[in-house]
Amino acid sequence: MSDIGKSITQFIIEEQRTSSNSTGEISGLLNDIVSACKKISHLVNRSGIIGIGGAAESENVQGEVQKELDIITNDVMVDALNWTGYLAGMASEEIEEIIQIPDDQPKGKYLIAFDPLDGSSNIDINLSVGTIFSILRCPEGVTTPKSEHFMQKGTEQVCAGFCVYGPATMMILTTGNGVNGFTLDQDVGEFILTHPKMTIPEDTAEFAINMSNQRFWEEPMQRYVEECIQGVDGGREKNFNMRWVASMVAEVYRVLIRGGIFMYPIDSKPSTNGGKLRLMYEASPMSFIVEQAGGVSSTGYDRIMDIQAQDIHQRVPVILGSKNEVERVISYHRQK
Repeated sequence: MSDIGKSITQFIIEEQRTSSNSTGEISGLLNDIVSACKKISHLVNRSGIIGIGGAAESENVQGEVQKELDIITNDVMVDALNWTGYLAGMASEEIEEIIQIPDDQPKGKYLIAFDPLDGSSNIDINLSVGTIFSILRCPEGVTTPKSEHFMQKGTEQVCAGFCVYGPATMMILTTGNGVNGFTLDQDVGEFILTHPKMTIPEDTAEFAINMSNQRFWEEPMQRYVEECIQGVDGGREKNFNMRWVASMVAEVYRVLIRGGIFMYPIDSKPSTNGGKLRLMYEASPMSFIVEQAGGVSSTGYDRIMDIQAQDIHQRVPVILGSKNEVERVISYHRQK
């Protein structure tokens, strides 16, 4: 019997039942995240009408100008999760310090790191944005977690997922048993399984990268992208198309659906601080998802899932997607 058409709530509960040591807490936590993402989807869809799509008079911890929706969606996530008893603490792209669970609320055994509105610079031009999250176990006995308690390798994630708010709102989810995609049925207010057991094709003829940074890239990346541009005229067996949305959720979703390689490599600009994308709540959860779908994720030098975080807002280069193309890029870095 096909699982297509199941609600995300039913799917999560049934998946948890297959685990002999499951207590149901992950099911509860995921359902709370789903509820928060539904609310964010509603706010994103109505942002222009209710006048919350513009810039805020503030910057986040990375020095990036915030949108009003960055602040509002962060509050939505915190308000949805800080009282349920499943979490010991939270980390957000928008907040420098760890977000503690209020003392008058029960505390759980999990941690969450999230980007409440990835790609928010696209709000003004009506392109896809999204929410990314990573769930980790809180070390035993810790009731007031600090940054170092979040600094776990990607391989230690319990669950990762993202929502993309586009023509349809979709939730992509992995608990380490493959990747499944759910589409929000706006009429009933429920996510429905529409893309079971998602897999990334090993080969691709599509790459995504911000070409405006080309002059700052290292030689291996220069070599690879030049090959893609030249296609059959430059020695490759096929011609390539380039895509760039400037929203990681949209880029990774496209890779999951039809293959591709997404790259935000290290470059020589001082402002990059080791990379552009944040390890804990962007690169790590997306790498978990991509690997579970049969893809590869790397900095060019190291598997992202093996990186030991040194800072809650640490940045890393990201190269992820279809196995054969990512491995080609890695091979060029090894020849450097």
